[in-house]
Amino acid sequence: MTLPPDSPEAFVHRLRREGAARYHDRHPFNIRMHAGTLTRDELGQWVRQRYYYQTRIPIKDALILSKSDDPAFRRAWMRRITDHDGAKDGEGGLAEWLLLARAVGLDEGEVRSLRRVLPAVRYACDSYVELVRERSLVEAVASSLTEHFAPDIMRARVAAWEQHYPWVDQAALAYFRSRVPRATRDAEEALAFVVEHATTPMLQEACVRALIDKCHILWSMLDAVAEAL
Repeated sequence: MTLPPDSPEAFVHRLRREGAARYHDRHPFNIRMHAGTLTRDELGQWVRQRYYYQTRIPIKDALILSKSDDPAFRRAWMRRITDHDGAKDGEGGLAEWLLLARAVGLDEGEVRSLRRVLPAVRYACDSYVELVRERSLVEAVASSLTEHFAPDIMRARVAAWEQHYPWVDQAALAYFRSRVPRATRDAEEALAFVVEHATTPMLQEACVRALIDKCHILWSMLDAVAEAL
C-alpha cells in the first residue's frame, strides 16, 4: 500500500524543524561572532571567505531559472539575481558585501580576486552550485529554504555588530539589513512553490534532503573558516 504524502501543514512543519535543527546559527563560530569575541582578523577572514559564497548565489539562481518552463516562475526568480548582482555596477548584495569588506579593513581588489579563498570553502560553495545543477527544480528550490531562518540571524547579526564591533561603519551593515525583508519574501515564495509541487512522499523526502544538504554546506563553510584561524 502506497502511503499518501504529508499534509501541507505537516510537510512545512517538517521542513522547518529539520532546517532549524541544522542551521548555522548554532555553529560555534557564529555564536562567537554574535557574542563579540572574534578578533578583527577573525572577522575579516569570515568576510573574505563568505564573499565566495555570495558570488555563487546568482550562479545557482541562474541554474534554477534554467530548469523552469514557466515564464511567471522565471520572472519572479530572476529578481533574486538582481538582488545580488544589482541592476547596475555598485548596486546589489555583492556590492554591499564589498562595502562590508572595506569596512573591516580588507582590500576590495584582493577580496574580489578570490585568491585567498580557502580550498574547503571553495569546495563547499561549489557543492551548492552542483546540488542545484544536479537535482530537480523543486529540490533546488527547497535547498533555498534556509532563507526561512535568515531574517532572524540577520537581525541578531546587526545587533551584535553594532554592540560588539562599533569600529565597523554601521552603513557597511547594509547587506545584513537588506536581507531581512528580501529573505522573508523569498522564503515565503519558495515554500509555497515546494508545497505545491512536492506532491508525493518521494518528492517531499527529496526536498527535505535538499534542505538538510544545504544546511550541511553552510555549516561546513564555517568549519573551514574556524579551522583555518
